[in-house]
Amino acid sequence: MKRRQFIAAGLGLAVGGRLALAAVKDGPGTAQSLEVEVWKGLRPGLFGERDINIDADGIISLETPYRAADAAAVPIAIRGLLDGRDGRYIKRMWLLIDQNPTPVVGVFQFYPESGGADVETRVRVNDYTFVRAIAETSDDKLYMTANFVKASGGCSAPASKDAAAALQSLGKMKLRIDPPATPGGAARAQLLIRHPNVTGLAMDQMTRTYPQPYYVRKIEVSYRDKPVMNAEVTFAIAENPSFRFNFRHEGAGVLVATVEDTENGHFEARAQVDANGAS
Repeated sequence: MKRRQFIAAGLGLAVGGRLALAAVKDGPGTAQSLEVEVWKGLRPGLFGERDINIDADGIISLETPYRAADAAAVPIAIRGLLDGRDGRYIKRMWLLIDQNPTPVVGVFQFYPESGGADVETRVRVNDYTFVRAIAETSDDKLYMTANFVKASGGCSAPASKDAAAALQSLGKMKLRIDPPATPGGAARAQLLIRHPNVTGLAMDQMTRTYPQPYYVRKIEVSYRDKPVMNAEVTFAIAENPSFRFNFRHEGAGVLVATVEDTENGHFEARAQVDANGAS
C-alpha cells in the first residue's frame, strides 16, 4: 500500500484526485469550482446525502492567505457568525484541505458555553488547494465556505528541530487568556502545545527512512467543569500546535485543557481565571 493511502486509510478518510486548476479563480470558491474530484470522494463519507448550503453569509467565515509564506505553518481562522438571538449556535465545525494527504484537518465541537464557535490555528498545506470550513448548526443544518490557497510541500517539510531537541520540551503547554470586553461575555484563550506533530512524510536525510506519524490527535477544554471545545485533529496541524478559541466567562473559575497524542501521551494545562476574566 502506498504511503499516502496508508495514512488516509488509518484515519478512515477518502483520498481523491488532483484539483482541476482551470476551474479556480482568485478568492472564495463558486458552487461550480468547488465540485472537484477530491471533494466528491470525501463528502459522502463525512456527510452522506445531507444538503450543504454554500451561502454561509451570517453563519461562518474563513480567513486564509491566498499565497502562504510558509506552507508548513499557514495561519487559518474560522469565525462563527451566529449571534444567538434566534436560539441557534454552531455545534460542530470541520476544517478540510482538499489536496492534503489527509484532507480532514480537524473536527471541532462547541457548546452553548463556548462563547461562539471561533478557532484560529496554523496548518500544513501540501499543494495548491481549496481549504473548506463546514459548520453544523444546532438545528442540524450544514453550511460551507471555502478559499483557495497557494502553497506546496507543507506536509513533507522537515521539522524545525531535530527529534532529540523536540522531545526535550514535548508536552509543555501554556494557556493565555484575554478578559472579556463585557462581564458575562466571551473571553479569548490561546493554547500553546510543544509537540513535533510528525507527519511521517518527511524523509530522515541521515537514515533515508520515514518516521512513524506522531502528532496531537485530541484536545478537550473545559471551564468551571463545563465543556468549552473538543477537537479531533490530524498531522495537518502545524508543528507546536497553537489554538485560539472563546469561552463564556461566568465568573472566577479554572480553564482546563487536556491533550492526547497518537502515542497515548496525555498532557494538561490549567489557568485560574479571576472575576474580571484575567488569568
